[in-house]
Amino acid sequence: MDTSVVPCPQALSGGSSVTRIGYIVGSIGSQSLNRRLMGALVRLAPEGVELVEIPIRDLPFFSTDLEADFPQVARDFKSAIEGVDGVIIATPEYNRSIPGVLKNAIEWASRPYGDFSFGGTPVAVIGASPGGIATAAAQQHLKAVLSHVNAIVMGQPEGFIQITPGLIDDEGEISNEGTKQFLQGYLDAFLTLVGRVQKAYAA
Repeated sequence: MDTSVVPCPQALSGGSSVTRIGYIVGSIGSQSLNRRLMGALVRLAPEGVELVEIPIRDLPFFSTDLEADFPQVARDFKSAIEGVDGVIIATPEYNRSIPGVLKNAIEWASRPYGDFSFGGTPVAVIGASPGGIATAAAQQHLKAVLSHVNAIVMGQPEGFIQITPGLIDDEGEISNEGTKQFLQGYLDAFLTLVGRVQKAYAA
């Protein structure tokens, strides 16, 4: 299959009145800081923008042995990516890189060989951690992987969010006004990229 950039179905159809942004939380932990971060972004979404989770928890470990009978959960995962206008990935940093569960999800999204579900899709990367550099190293690795699978990766602004106690609660409420303004600007920048990509495909 041609691995060149292919517009997502919504872009091909001229879009809709609602911009649908999928999001992937790169951790499956019940107390994930990055799930909390995504909750904050969901709350900041403007009218006409819907953020929907694309779950990765139930994906099996990728193996070429499974491709002959491609798992339905992996088909659904690929379809979910292909059915949105853009994707935000919130990644933790494990051992200076991305979690294995997130890399596994990207493997499934790139199979069968050359069928890149992220191809031509605007993707933003962000991450939260208690550490001072947040998830900077993991994000650089993730952007390299996403570029290989033909995603249109947002370069700026970068989102390295240091989580301090009480910064973001379980409902996604942000206590610090500066952080709230930054995240609003981050989301606005990504939506601008998504809009530019849609216009380019429409042309």
